[in-house]
Amino acid sequence: MTKFKNLLVTGGCGFIGANFVRYLFEEAGFKGRVVNVDILTYAGNPESLADIAEREGGRYVFVQADICDREKMAEVMDKYEIDAICHLAAESHVDRSIVRPDDFIRTNIFGTYNLLQLARERKDRIVRFHHVSTDEVFGSLGPTGAFTETTPYSPNSPYSASKAASDHLVRAYHETYGLPVTITNCSNNYGPYQFPEKLVPLMTLNALEGKPLPVYGDGLNVRDWLYVTDHCAAIWTVMNRGESGRVYCVGGRCEKPNIDIVNRICDDVDRLAPPLENGQPRRSLITYVKDRPGHDWRYAIDCTRIEQELGWHPAETFETGFDKTIRWYLDNREWVDRVRSGAYRQWIDQNYTRR
Repeated sequence: MTKFKNLLVTGGCGFIGANFVRYLFEEAGFKGRVVNVDILTYAGNPESLADIAEREGGRYVFVQADICDREKMAEVMDKYEIDAICHLAAESHVDRSIVRPDDFIRTNIFGTYNLLQLARERKDRIVRFHHVSTDEVFGSLGPTGAFTETTPYSPNSPYSASKAASDHLVRAYHETYGLPVTITNCSNNYGPYQFPEKLVPLMTLNALEGKPLPVYGDGLNVRDWLYVTDHCAAIWTVMNRGESGRVYCVGGRCEKPNIDIVNRICDDVDRLAPPLENGQPRRSLITYVKDRPGHDWRYAIDCTRIEQELGWHPAETFETGFDKTIRWYLDNREWVDRVRSGAYRQWIDQNYTRR
């Protein structure tokens, strides 16, 4: 049984955030109130939770706000008597961080600091501050080994550097001020409601439409893949049963080179969708492009700690998770088309104040 009554979720309209809110109501059996704060940048889509808002009534509250806005965030915490925070809000796309690092510094570092300060001032009420981070803070691995909770930080992009800084701030607020924090560092997530710029939805949709499938370098960069609902279950497990001040690495035990992921997507779309007009298999659409700067070669997570201490294990295999994911994008073309066309931004304009 959870000890939280009023949970603040930052970035709850993003990919992992929306899935986490869904998980709370649909699988975790959370009986309290969820307050979702999201500024609604390009990847934030409240339509992803429209059915939750309608079904849950006052148990789900959406507030459009910037986590860097101290006055507004203080108002939210006090109005809704927030007693726990799950901090997911972040600028998260490596390519975008290379072009516009300032957005990442502001949101990921200063935004996290702002929330920590506000939580510290309400320490008599806040029983958990959970910070969701990434394995990218550890840098790049060679052909063997895996990241653990004691791996030294060595970020190689503005995105991962900003997340590393926020991790250190969270840990420091526990050590210095006694704030009850936990941190998770997760591997690459995939699943429904992911913005189409990321690898899995981009390749799925391009393959469906017969467009080129751009693969960086030789395609042999390795990632550990984690189905998003498994990640949500891990976050909730840590929030409820994790030790204060402790870090938990969360992975899918599913290491795959990027080219293997793209090939799998091509084969699944060939199997589930009409063939291309020219009759060629969709693997023929693969196009190798110049590698991006600072592209880490391999990530892998050793999630022994969360498995042994808290009993969490990923439920989805590579086969089951990717089958669910590909089918979701093929079955939800209306959501996809609205996101890709920008129609959802018009809906946001009509219903929320743009900031």
